[in-house]
Amino acid sequence: MAPGKTSRFNPISTALIALIALAGCDGATGLGNRATDGAYAPDALPYGADSVDGLIVGHRLMDAGEYELALKAYLRAAAENGISVDTLSALGSANLRLGRLGQAERLLRQAVKEDPTFAPAWNNLGVVLIETGEVGEAVRVFKIAFGADSGKSDSIRENLNLALAKQEDLSYGGGEESAKFALMRRGRGDYLLLGSQ
Repeated sequence: MAPGKTSRFNPISTALIALIALAGCDGATGLGNRATDGAYAPDALPYGADSVDGLIVGHRLMDAGEYELALKAYLRAAAENGISVDTLSALGSANLRLGRLGQAERLLRQAVKEDPTFAPAWNNLGVVLIETGEVGEAVRVFKIAFGADSGKSDSIRENLNLALAKQEDLSYGGGEESAKFALMRRGRGDYLLLGSQ
């Protein structure tokens, strides 16, 4: 510096140098989540790389209780990969959790039409039907889900038993008393219907 000149501090250039230094420390993969246990959404990808599957992101958001964001992730998956039984079932499950029973029913019916052996979609359709008061059809749908699953899933068996009990209660003088239902998530997009009188 020349004699007689005063030094001026430039905060913008200092911040730029600090940012460049931090970027160099982080390596080529960029900033973001480095967890390997899958507990968080996947890390950001470099420009031009394939994006993370929207179904995976949606499932993680559903696990976190972020149903609206999960719905958006499932819609992105459908736009990128096309409509499949997995995306239809996932969209139906997200709408079910958001209380949009009409949309959930339509999507889940479309999923089981596309793949009649997909037990989680049948199970979730049964949950929607119980919620809308269609107990007789729900029993039929849970029986289909139970058969498609070969009786392996405890949650489908419990849902079928609950629907049968509800149907019997309605048939034998249960009157107009309405049961209260709650959903409990089991696995990816599969729900157990919890009931209390």
